[in-house]
Amino acid sequence: MNTGGRLIAGSHNRNEFVLINADENARIRSVQELSGQVCQICGDEIEITVDGEPFVACNECAFPVCRPCYEYERREGTQACPQCRTRYKRLKGSPRVEGDEEEDDIDDLEHEFDFEGLSPEQVAELMLAARLNTGRGSHLNGNGIPTDFDSSPPGAKVPLLTYGEEDADISSDRHALIVPPHMGHHANRVHPVPYTDPSIPLQPRPMVPQKDTAVYGYGSVAWKDRMEEWKRRQSDKLQVVKHEGENDGGSFDGNELDDPDLPMMDEGRQPLSRKLPIPSSKISPYRLVIIVRLAVVGLFFHYRILHPVKDAYALWLTSVICEIWFAVSWILDQFPKWCPIERETYLDRLSLRYEKEGKPSQLASVDVFVSTVDPLKEPPLITANTVLSILAVDYPVEKVACYVSDDGAAMLTFEALSETAEFARKWVPFCKKFNIEPRAPEWYFCQKMDYLKNKVHPSFVRERRAMKRDYEEFKVRINGLVSTALKVPEDGWTMQDGTPWPGNSVRDHPGMIQVFLGQSGVRDVEGNELPRLVYVSREKRPGFEHHKKAGAMNALVRVSAVLSNAPYLLNVDCDHYINNSKALREAMCFMMDPTSGKKVCYVQFPQRFDGIDRHDRYSNRNVVFFDINMKGLDGLQGPIYVGTGCVFRRHALYGYDAPVTKKPPGKTCNCWPKWCCLFCGSRKKKSLKAKDNKKSKNRETSKQIHALENIEQGIVVSKPVKSTEQSQTKLEKRFGQSPVFIAATLLENGGVPRNASPASLLREAIQVISCGYEDKSDWGKEVGWIYGSVTEDILTGFKMHCHGWRSVYCIPKRPAFKGSAPINLSDRLHQVLRWALGSVEIFFSKHCPIWYGYGGGLKWLERFSYINSVVYPWTSLPLLVYCTLPAICLLTGKFIVPEISNYASIVFMALFISIAVTSILEMQWGGVGLDDLWRNEQFWVIGGVSSHLFALFQGLLKVLAGVSTNFTVTSKAADDGEFSELYIFKWTSLLVPPTTLLIMNVIGVVVGISDAINNGYDSWGPLFGRLFFAIWVIVHLYPFLKGLLGKQNKMPTIILVWSILLSSILTLLWVRVNPFVNRDGPVLEVCGLNCN
Repeated sequence: MNTGGRLIAGSHNRNEFVLINADENARIRSVQELSGQVCQICGDEIEITVDGEPFVACNECAFPVCRPCYEYERREGTQACPQCRTRYKRLKGSPRVEGDEEEDDIDDLEHEFDFEGLSPEQVAELMLAARLNTGRGSHLNGNGIPTDFDSSPPGAKVPLLTYGEEDADISSDRHALIVPPHMGHHANRVHPVPYTDPSIPLQPRPMVPQKDTAVYGYGSVAWKDRMEEWKRRQSDKLQVVKHEGENDGGSFDGNELDDPDLPMMDEGRQPLSRKLPIPSSKISPYRLVIIVRLAVVGLFFHYRILHPVKDAYALWLTSVICEIWFAVSWILDQFPKWCPIERETYLDRLSLRYEKEGKPSQLASVDVFVSTVDPLKEPPLITANTVLSILAVDYPVEKVACYVSDDGAAMLTFEALSETAEFARKWVPFCKKFNIEPRAPEWYFCQKMDYLKNKVHPSFVRERRAMKRDYEEFKVRINGLVSTALKVPEDGWTMQDGTPWPGNSVRDHPGMIQVFLGQSGVRDVEGNELPRLVYVSREKRPGFEHHKKAGAMNALVRVSAVLSNAPYLLNVDCDHYINNSKALREAMCFMMDPTSGKKVCYVQFPQRFDGIDRHDRYSNRNVVFFDINMKGLDGLQGPIYVGTGCVFRRHALYGYDAPVTKKPPGKTCNCWPKWCCLFCGSRKKKSLKAKDNKKSKNRETSKQIHALENIEQGIVVSKPVKSTEQSQTKLEKRFGQSPVFIAATLLENGGVPRNASPASLLREAIQVISCGYEDKSDWGKEVGWIYGSVTEDILTGFKMHCHGWRSVYCIPKRPAFKGSAPINLSDRLHQVLRWALGSVEIFFSKHCPIWYGYGGGLKWLERFSYINSVVYPWTSLPLLVYCTLPAICLLTGKFIVPEISNYASIVFMALFISIAVTSILEMQWGGVGLDDLWRNEQFWVIGGVSSHLFALFQGLLKVLAGVSTNFTVTSKAADDGEFSELYIFKWTSLLVPPTTLLIMNVIGVVVGISDAINNGYDSWGPLFGRLFFAIWVIVHLYPFLKGLLGKQNKMPTIILVWSILLSSILTLLWVRVNPFVNRDGPVLEVCGLNCN
């Protein structure tokens, strides 16, 4: 799509469409720059027919007339060519008019809107034709641009202007506006404008399945015959390969297999991936220990409930309630890990199957989404590295499009992306020439390894030095932009040509689109094509709900569907670069697998991080979750979506159900008389009919179009839905008011319709990112990223699984993506707070997995996992109480457990041993180290008594009182020294509860030991249980203590003061309620000494 290197901005609601000349040498001169051959009547682009030729209305003089003008002239005009006055003949696909010769016995007018039997691609063509080719025009100016228009609502007249100021002296070539339509006569209309006159019916180009069905392909009798013949030939050839050893004593006859259509049985037709179950030597003991632990937990509660502590009944009851909650949480977390699996991909088979030598690549296209908000918190250099790694990915360049969402409308991000596009012209060919990894320059040049390993090209060292110098100059330019952006002018930012930046008001600006790369003429330094790079900033206006990141992602879904419409989407955060250039191929091994790929809605990759200290103090790597929990979910219905590093099937994001798996036919009883199976057969038919009716109500699938290889397998089929059942009104209610986007949703295999002009697509792209586009539609409810929580990732994945889809967890040997984590304590706690707050919001919403999605395709153990993901913040309440109990026990001299008998000792020891053995076995099959497991356990306590607790109260305030909290973007700091951010202290109220617990337990230990020393040897025995309890809490909070002390081992004064104050108040209050002395006063005895 050639936009001349200009920024497109506009507002569909305000009837604006702007081309901003960012480059003085790239002025727009007419609409013809965006079009091909134009109609001499209306000025619109003439469409390209299915044969690849321009549409020709008159065969006598070939006067340039577009199809809508041709049809209008035949329907309401003179029915003759304006130049040679020859009567127009009826062309194929055009409706009949009076006077046409009868060509056959079928009248197209009777079947003009009959879409039944058409493929989704053909329906999309019809809808797009109705959208982009409506009406006609007659008056042209000198440049061929229509001057009189029609079909806009009253008051929509917008004269030539620049940002609201009309200037008659400005010539047409100096303008930043493409003129929207205003009121006129029906005879003066422009086709590509997105406003249609409701008084004139749309005339879509008819396509009759009964006529010339071989042209349409699918559904014709000839095509079915060819399919059967093709399958027979393939079966015969497979038999030849299978029995190759039977001919001539195991030798081949050279001519027998010399056929170009012979499938490659060795590699090309093998599965693209396979499951690797955990060895039975590891998984069988693991499952046995889980069952034993479940029995031990039952015995533990049997003992605890039947043996209350009389003198500390309140403490005992509180502890039992907390322990019951912990047991329920453990069950929800443990059993989804019952069937863990691993997966292996075969990239060579993918290439053999879809990349034939000498032929265009058959790999599917992928649209990559990068989201950013605040360039001051998310440095542009990090975003630039992410974009560069995407542009240099090992994938066909024509199949990749990168969309960067700037939700802050920052000119800094725009300018940085412009610099990135220019540097990519050098960086991308360098990466592909020398096959370097990773392809993010910042991390490639700073990695500590032998960069000459496996490099044999003689010019590598010289070119690497030159590239490193170019990158350092690129960094200086980016840093200069950042320093300039810190000082905002009073009048706002201005672009290079003097045009005000449209995003000067962050909360009130039009939508903006800029195509940096991928347009004709923009190539790398070696003359090769580059992937498409598009800047997108959706429209924002006061009074509209924008839904934060989820709304930005949905805007990218729509704009990408209009411009490129790849069948698969990859979304990454701006700080997650592609570390493995073959990551997209890894995902395609699952998505494009002909046997199982049709039911995969997304492929989730684990998150790996750079810049974390060796000890991973705050469990930023989250290895236990990504290497244990996610592998367990992969054995069920698939991993949950974690917000980044995920490849989606676009069709699944549109809210459709998964295709139904065709079950093999059951046993028949044809050998028995009919009366033998009359009753059972009728009963079975009734049950199956009821079941089908139930499924038909819950499922709304689109028609699946299978490739030849998929049809040969014959395993996955879908229930076709007639296009007539999905009327235009229903589609608009579901997807919005853009027919171009609706047409794109019907193309399951992606691609932009052939007869769409670039100018029309740009207008539609501006419309679909307008702030009011989602009103009265299913966006955020059933379509796209789901709204209602700051953790939109959990909701989105949950909805897909409820529709019957399954997901896949892919762990390549080289990590696919790497990002930066907030290693600072305060930032880490705020990140966990946001995640927990999102879970609380889901818990109180209608999409809570406890009561939503029954009767769909969600499996029970998968539901357990989703329930655990939304109820875990509630664990903060019993955890806080349980961590307070040791201090109370030490201060009061009481305990939550009575004197332990031999039976109780065995139960307690069995419980501790089962917990330890379970963890050890999980470490074995998950490949997790002991230190990672322990750090995860520590931060579970730290986050539970701080971030989870605050998230719970904030969620309750939001639901009950309507008090909403702002979303805080986690800072992604630049490189200021290794682990320098680890020691930065930032005050936050989240630090108070853990510090208070820490001080209280330390005081309790001191008081308990002092009391034992004063009371003698007999008091040491009961003290050990209380001390163990308190030390357990202190050890879990130890990383938190180190974070408070910082690099100088000095605790901040404000934390120390608040914590000591709270712990002192609670301690004195308890002493006042339950003093150490007897309530009847001290017991006085005669000492027996004569003091006189």
